[in-house]
Amino acid sequence: MRRENNLGTDAMFGLVLRLAIPAMLAQFINVLYSIVDRIFIGNIPEIGSTALAGVGICGPIVTLITSFSIWIGIGGSPLMSIKMGENDRKGATKIMANCFFMMIAMAIVITAVVILFRQPLLMLFGASEATFPYANTYMTIYAAGSLFAILSMGMNTFIICQGYSKIAMMSVAIGAVCNIILDPIFIFAFDMGVAGAAVATVISQMVSCAFVLLFLFSGRPPIRITFGGYDGTLMLRILLTGLSPFLIVALDSVLIIAMNMVLQHYGGPGYGDQLVTCYTIAQSFFLMVTMPLGGITGATQPVLGFNYGACQMDRVRSGQKNTLILCLVFTAVMMLAAHVVSPYFARLFTNDAFYIDLSVKAIQIMTLMILPLAVQYTIVDGFTGLSAVRYAISLSLFRKTLYFAAMVIIPIFWGIENVFFAEPVVDLISSIVSVCVFLKCMNSILRRREERVKLEHQKTLTM
Repeated sequence: MRRENNLGTDAMFGLVLRLAIPAMLAQFINVLYSIVDRIFIGNIPEIGSTALAGVGICGPIVTLITSFSIWIGIGGSPLMSIKMGENDRKGATKIMANCFFMMIAMAIVITAVVILFRQPLLMLFGASEATFPYANTYMTIYAAGSLFAILSMGMNTFIICQGYSKIAMMSVAIGAVCNIILDPIFIFAFDMGVAGAAVATVISQMVSCAFVLLFLFSGRPPIRITFGGYDGTLMLRILLTGLSPFLIVALDSVLIIAMNMVLQHYGGPGYGDQLVTCYTIAQSFFLMVTMPLGGITGATQPVLGFNYGACQMDRVRSGQKNTLILCLVFTAVMMLAAHVVSPYFARLFTNDAFYIDLSVKAIQIMTLMILPLAVQYTIVDGFTGLSAVRYAISLSLFRKTLYFAAMVIIPIFWGIENVFFAEPVVDLISSIVSVCVFLKCMNSILRRREERVKLEHQKTLTM
């Protein structure tokens, strides 16, 4: 099968568009997994609002589970892109084999841990007596099928990094369409409620996983899944490379969990559950910003990694610039959408005026500084694409630490309803810091690579 894109020779603007747009759309579709579940759950007669709060408690735990696939997938795919740029097909194949093995092993461990400790975890992370039964039901079923979620998302990155962006988008779209069709059948037709939403999600992820694995085991892509050649040193390098994107997603989940705990603590009985419900709606909209944004920057990592491996630094710089432009355009559109369509978005989940008003307020506050957030994503994921792990990790940890501090301090001095301002404040500060680090360090990273390749070439000539 002919590769859709040549990472080393295609015109950069068109290449970035062809890789990033399908990945962005795929992540939009991927968000539908959680949003469609929440919409149908929120509209269950009599229990909708309480059940929605319960599933909202599960949301960050679900994201935390899938973040492990990101850890390995985005840890391995830039390294594989660099090997492909160096024309080292054997090395690229070995990387994919190790990643596939690691994902299966990690999925088994995660499934066991979540099922065994789900009750104390849910109560610790913000469930109340009223919302716990719904959270427990959803979490138990989802955790049992987490292997499919981890493999479908994680291995999809190896489709993208070989240039098959449309195939990658199809794998996500198939699962999302299945979920949209199955949700009302299991929730309402079979009268399974929250359990039906979880079952529909797991079945949809099974379908998506099957599509991804069938493609990667076939003879169509240049690099296919193989077995053997497992290397502990390589696995450690994959984990270190993927640590930054893993921390971004995992700590985002931890911060959402912490936010639910803060809302419950300061909101008190009853009002705390109402705040969690509104935050669940607002966070659903915000995922429509961050997930596609991450899709854009993640999809262009192979471009950076391939050309970095091939020592084509002008193409690396051009790739970074075009990625940033696309991210800024996307976030500008989403900022406008937050102010225009957020009332209609909130009404998809509930008809209660209180929930709608507070949810719209939260959405509009949280999206105030998503333009700077686009800069942050481009820089951090750019460092990851070049395997410059320590810069990416440092910037990620700085942002998460700052957000946690703001989330704790704001309610104490300005009230719990203003806790949503933590997001725009942190987005602005962290983007400024990221720009400073980029300007100081990026040229030296590229220059060191050029010098190393030149030295290796000279050694080859003298042998």
